[in-house]
Amino acid sequence: MSEDEREPTVRDVSDWWSTSVSRIEPNVIELRGRPVQDLIGSATFAGVIWLMLRGEAPTPGQERLLEAALVSSVDHGPHAPSIAVARMAATCGIGLNNAVATGVNLLGDVHGGAGEQCMALLAEVHAGDAETVVAAWRARSKYLPGFGHRFHTIDPRRDPLLGLVERAVSDGVVRGDHLRAAQAVERVLAADRTRGVPINIDGCTAVVYAELGFPPPLARGLFVLSRSVGILAHAWEETGQGRRNKGPMPPSILPTYTGNP
Repeated sequence: MSEDEREPTVRDVSDWWSTSVSRIEPNVIELRGRPVQDLIGSATFAGVIWLMLRGEAPTPGQERLLEAALVSSVDHGPHAPSIAVARMAATCGIGLNNAVATGVNLLGDVHGGAGEQCMALLAEVHAGDAETVVAAWRARSKYLPGFGHRFHTIDPRRDPLLGLVERAVSDGVVRGDHLRAAQAVERVLAADRTRGVPINIDGCTAVVYAELGFPPPLARGLFVLSRSVGILAHAWEETGQGRRNKGPMPPSILPTYTGNP
């Protein structure tokens, strides 16, 4: 009997879902080799997120920076599509978990994905010339990921978050390469305008996650974790409003009809 034809063994089955993330046995729960009972009460949620994704505990400085980025992205009001649709879903009788999942499922390339894209932009700027890179990106799209905002002329989350990055650079926690790249992009965007196009929350968190060494796809995953908190809070609030089948606008306002009379 050939190797491909042999009967599967118990080891073959257990290796099918082999993992270094967790070990679960009767009376045993370990996360990345750390007994969960040792983490409960001693580790922060941000610290456990780092542990689960990176396989080791963060330094205090790394943990503070990650937590700040997670806090900054929690919510942006009911006009954010992911939150609006979660609130509508909550009035349809589908359960809180389904309402949250509905909101999370809207976090894609356009809404929620700019941080991942901005990390790629900042990496190019770090390796080359900001003006050349920005020109190339703007030739492909009028939107530059991580910069500008439809509501804020200056995102109120910018200064505190980038200030923490600057402090982390001074403390030797991170190198500051991506922070300097982001600042260079801001200067390029301000050069030919009376008012610049400042970095937004997607760009700020991209700076943080890049400085902390996370790969770009995890920027979107971390944003999803953060925004899930706001989605949950809004969905829960909506369940107490007493509305049923809530649509995107009040019933007294009708959509404009543009078809045949």
